[in-house]
Amino acid sequence: MKPETELQIAALDDMTIDQLRAKYEVVFDEECRSRHRRYLLRRIAWRLQVNDEGGLSVEARQRARQLAMNADVRVTAPKPEALKTLRRVPAQEDGYADWDPRLPPPGNYVERLHKGKMVRVLVLTDGFEFEGERFRSLTAVAKKVSGCSYNGFVFFRLGRKPE
Repeated sequence: MKPETELQIAALDDMTIDQLRAKYEVVFDEECRSRHRRYLLRRIAWRLQVNDEGGLSVEARQRARQLAMNADVRVTAPKPEALKTLRRVPAQEDGYADWDPRLPPPGNYVERLHKGKMVRVLVLTDGFEFEGERFRSLTAVAKKVSGCSYNGFVFFRLGRKPE
């Protein structure tokens, strides 16, 4: 890294929040919505280093976007152009008018390896069956298996785009 860049990064520690916000807006050329000092320091330092040494390759950025779209937790909403690329599953006339498209049809199993144990849940028309016990939702099954509150679709990794 160039000495000038190191000096700029070192100077960030002495700046006030308002000065950091102004620097952020100059470096990123966008409005700063944060007043979190540590966040601003890290982001500005990262951008200064990217400008000095070069950033990620185009392929790496595209892959990062793909991974972000498949992530369980989103901090911000996906951009409108990303939503256009998602494949919509058309409703099928199979007798299940309000069936969630993330679930397989009744009679199939949903599986997940949890702490070394395979969890197999039978999908029924009116709920789910796990180890001979019936549940109204996947969330109830996930709670029974993990011992804590868990979104059933997240626990069983359903509804994500294939990688």
